[in-house]
Amino acid sequence: MTRLPVEDALPRLLATLSDRSNAVLIAPPGAGKTTMAAPALLDEPWCTGEVLLLSPRRLAARAAAERIADLAGSRLGDLVGYATRLDSKRSAATRLTVMTQGIFRNRVAADPELPGVSAVLFDEVHERSIDGDFGLALALDAQAGLRPDLRLIAMSATLDGARFAALMAEDDHGAAPLIESAGRSHPLTIRYAGRRAEERIEDAVARAVREALSDHDGDILAFLPGVREIDRTAERLTGRVGGVAIHPLHGQCDPAAQRAAIRRAPDGARKIVLATSIAETSITIDGLRIVIDSGLSRRARFDRAAGVTRLVTERVSAAAATQRAGRAARQAPGIAIRLWEEAATAGLAAYDPPEILESDLAPLLLDCAASGIGDPASLRWIDAPPAAGLTEARKRLVAIGALDSDGRITPHGRAIARLPLPPAVAHMVVVAARQGQSALAAEIAVLLAEQRLGGRDCDIETRLTRWRRERGRAADAARALARRIEKLAGPGETRGDPMSIGALVATAFPDRVARRGGGDGSRWTSVGGRGFTLPADQPLAHASWLAVADVQGSASGARIVSAARLDDRDVAALIDAEAETRIVTRYDAAEDRVQALRERRLGAIRLASEPAQSPDPAQAAAALLAHVAANGLACLPWGAAGQALLTRAGYAGVDALGEENLLATLDDWLAPALDGARRLRDIAPDALVSALQGLAGWNAMQRIDRIAPRWFETPAGTRHEIDYGGADPKVAVRAQAVFGLDSHPHVGDPPRPLLIELTSPAGRPIQATRDLPAFWRGSWADVAKDMRGRYPRHPWPDDPASARATVRTKNADARRKS
Repeated sequence: MTRLPVEDALPRLLATLSDRSNAVLIAPPGAGKTTMAAPALLDEPWCTGEVLLLSPRRLAARAAAERIADLAGSRLGDLVGYATRLDSKRSAATRLTVMTQGIFRNRVAADPELPGVSAVLFDEVHERSIDGDFGLALALDAQAGLRPDLRLIAMSATLDGARFAALMAEDDHGAAPLIESAGRSHPLTIRYAGRRAEERIEDAVARAVREALSDHDGDILAFLPGVREIDRTAERLTGRVGGVAIHPLHGQCDPAAQRAAIRRAPDGARKIVLATSIAETSITIDGLRIVIDSGLSRRARFDRAAGVTRLVTERVSAAAATQRAGRAARQAPGIAIRLWEEAATAGLAAYDPPEILESDLAPLLLDCAASGIGDPASLRWIDAPPAAGLTEARKRLVAIGALDSDGRITPHGRAIARLPLPPAVAHMVVVAARQGQSALAAEIAVLLAEQRLGGRDCDIETRLTRWRRERGRAADAARALARRIEKLAGPGETRGDPMSIGALVATAFPDRVARRGGGDGSRWTSVGGRGFTLPADQPLAHASWLAVADVQGSASGARIVSAARLDDRDVAALIDAEAETRIVTRYDAAEDRVQALRERRLGAIRLASEPAQSPDPAQAAAALLAHVAANGLACLPWGAAGQALLTRAGYAGVDALGEENLLATLDDWLAPALDGARRLRDIAPDALVSALQGLAGWNAMQRIDRIAPRWFETPAGTRHEIDYGGADPKVAVRAQAVFGLDSHPHVGDPPRPLLIELTSPAGRPIQATRDLPAFWRGSWADVAKDMRGRYPRHPWPDDPASARATVRTKNADARRKS
């Protein structure tokens, strides 16, 4: 077998671990760190127990275990085993276990001492999964307090190992030693093929695959953002690439399909692997020579405001693009074809953001509380969990009774923490167990976690029925997991009527209980206030109420992807337990009046409403204030003076009267003007002007009057309002009113010429100028000649700069003189 580069670094690693507890191993992709480092520890004198190798994904964990066992000449499950969420193969003889980071997190949280474990290797730490970061933080905490003999090794494919070395510093020795391995380098060609903006990603990938098959040798790995795009690409290739096998590779594939995608075809035939980002690291695909990168990735992001995790499709980071390209040259020279323009690479983010900064922190907070860690910030983190995320998570855990008001774990919380489930789903299982329904709740919990089970129907009940009939390794493994969850939850006892599937789902996600908005069932309103959508052709669209488990998308367009019906009995029970009756005061914009209603509500869902007594002045004022805050200042009856003041303040740069500050300070200036008002039209415009003047203060008003005076006074003694709403301040005035002006008026700071729109005696525009003296000397003669014929009764002098200003006719002026 060809010697792997990491073997040259292993003696340094072993020598370091002989007298140090921690180390960081940096080895490029293909160097062999995943398969070689962990087995090398088994014969060390200090290694008398089990070695745990942590992998970020189930696929990678199984593949690594199989490869290590093969190299050791051992049967999988003997010396080398693995443990994932739905599958495991271990025995009493197992000394090296490859497990997912999530499994390790649960294990160390349940028993921080990690009895019988000599070493833990954190593989691919640069991926920065929340389970990896949290698991490392818990392991460092256990090492410091309980297990100083425990060895911890962080392994990364990038050169950013210094941060991990500092994090894993030991009190007596400082930063953990950093050991670097050379990589196994084969020539890699990168080609930018681009993609038309209107071309669907699956069409572009299918086209690139067909071209690569004819232009290059070797197997092909194509990266796509998700399962839907993989399926569509496979459809476009099927029947058009004769003799070439097509393999999907993603987290929902069963283990047999994943193995087939990774291994070389037995007959040596070429193959195409269509994969998500699951194939970026940790695994080697035999025979791979060509990578086609769509440049897209689908990431899970937790929406704290909505309390849901949603999938977001976005451009890959530069680090991920490099990892993807490198897959082509692991075993031989390769080529990476990128479906974007080369210039766009400079705009890629350097790295994917750490999951801990954008994930649901409720599981982390509950595990910390169960382990006696009151403040997660006390642990050693590469990036600490954000305070806002912890605050939001704490509120949700208190709401389900997992934590008390002081943040301490409750007995109910401990029962939840024992289950390998998200807290909300574990809460459902624990509640169901007390009703004697732990078996059904455990099945629902597995269905919610494993999207491939029972098909892709959004009806949880339909999926459950199908799954119960399914046969195969994946279905059997899921049933085994459900039985483990049921056992952990306990048998409970039967109390009253059993809960329906919908009622159980509502227990986990009470804020997602939704009522149909009428019509075809495509619009739904939830207890939590969010709007959901559902395709009208779905059978669930005919239901009146749903318990929604999962949605995708944001804002009011979030699409229901998993839900169960709620029958009349379920809804009645919810209403009896949770509905509230309250007096609601709101402003009706159509009728311009404040109304008081007695409403029966289930969260944001209004069940019934009837008029109540007229609201008191304080309630009316609050409703008007809320309407203005939600709809903006334009709904107020400003009047000409108020609107002019706002415009002038904007021109003068007085931020106190800017829209942003006015909306932020409504309580200060508008609330007093609403005293006794039940309609917006009840507010006197003068009161609004006075309120603005009071808010601005004397100095600001002086500035407004100086920089943006409201009026322009003419030599004839007339006043004209200056318009500050356009690009330049302007005023419209009769030409005769500015006779005698031999310099142009200015406003502003620094001063700017006032745009004067000269009009005829009838008010029709005749000329606009920013330089009145130049106009008098220039085109005035032609204007005057034309105007004398149209308006002979008014003066049109040859030299207006020296003429007397007037707004009267020549005869009227003569009579006035006489």
